[in-house]
This record gives sequence, C-alpha cells and structure tokens, in this order.
Amino acid sequence: MAKTGESYTAARVALLAADEPGVTDQIPVLATSDAAIRQRTGRGWEEWFDLLDEAGMAERPHREIARWVAARLGVAPLAWAAQAVTVSFERARGGRAVGQQQDGFTVTASRSVHVPVERLFHAFVDQDARGRWLADGEMRERTVTSLRSARFDWGDGSTRVNVTFQTKGETASTVAVEHTRLADAAAAADVKAWWRKRLTTLKSQLEGGESDA
Repeated sequence: MAKTGESYTAARVALLAADEPGVTDQIPVLATSDAAIRQRTGRGWEEWFDLLDEAGMAERPHREIARWVAARLGVAPLAWAAQAVTVSFERARGGRAVGQQQDGFTVTASRSVHVPVERLFHAFVDQDARGRWLADGEMRERTVTSLRSARFDWGDGSTRVNVTFQTKGETASTVAVEHTRLADAAAAADVKAWWRKRLTTLKSQLEGGESDA
C-alpha cells in the first residue's frame, strides 16, 4: 500500500494472488479502480467488500449478491454498477474467475474497420459473405436488428454469439463480438484468440477492397 498507493482491498488481492502460481495473470481482479467505483457508487472496494462480508454474501449465488447490491444502489441487478461490485467481490473471494458468468465463461473481441457500418453488418448477417472470413465457424441466426446487432447460435447450439455494431462516421465502423456459455477458462482463452484472428481476417478483407456482395 505504501509503495503503490493502492487501497487495502486492492493491495491484499494482489498480494494473495502473487502467492498462487498462475493467478497473477488474471489480475485485474477488480472491475475498475477504487476511485472510479467510489465515484459511481459512493463506496470504495474495501467498504463494499466489508458490507458484503457482513451480510454473509461470500457463499451466496451471483443473482442473490447482485440483487442485494442493486437494492442498496437503487438500480436494476443487471446495471453496470451492481454487476461490477458483484463480480469483483466474487473474484476477490475466489468464487468466480475472470470472464466467468452464471451460464459459463464469456469472452469478447472487437475491431474497428474502415468501411461503412452497412458493409460490416452485411459481412456477419449474409451467410455467403460470412463464409468468406468465417469458413471454420458455424453460426445460425437467432435475431437481427438492422445495422445494430445480431445474435447467433454457435455450432451445436450449446454456446451463443452476440454481435453489436457501431458507426464511426460514413467510412468507419466498429464490431464487438461476445461469445457466451463457454465450458471453462481454457476454452474461453482459445475462443478469444480465435475470434481475434477471425476479426483481423475480416478487417483485412473489407479494407482491402474484397467484394462482400
């Protein structure tokens, strides 16, 4: 604490993690800084963790912790602040690994591409266009909101892919991919690396002028 200026909670989490081989690569455990969470919620990490410990939340399921936190913040359980406090508490207490959700592990990957959002959206929702950069992956469309989002079943349907799009002007746009319900941390790491490569391929094809018709 004296060397880094960290709060007691953040320093303690880092110190404990350093004693466990393979754990330090999961830091940051906390969703954001002590100052940021205090600004958003009125409490720092140490205060939140003390409150949650006193309430006996360490052994409670994720939904119950999130509802407890949300009630004190006056927000919905799925609101960012409630989830940030809940997930950070679970990680710090060893109940949840980075990326772990109730239904498995979730990973994300994103890319900014110098093409209009219409072309980027088409590259995902059109099966032929998608096959040119995603030949080694099978996605079946569930729901689509034009130029904004698309949801897919992946492979045998045991995992899902959620894609969102954002325009960055007339000639640039961003895509964010969320792959959910992955079995474990190892699978999550592999899938994240895989998506990064596929999005890099997509970016190269679209920016290189390859037809997506």
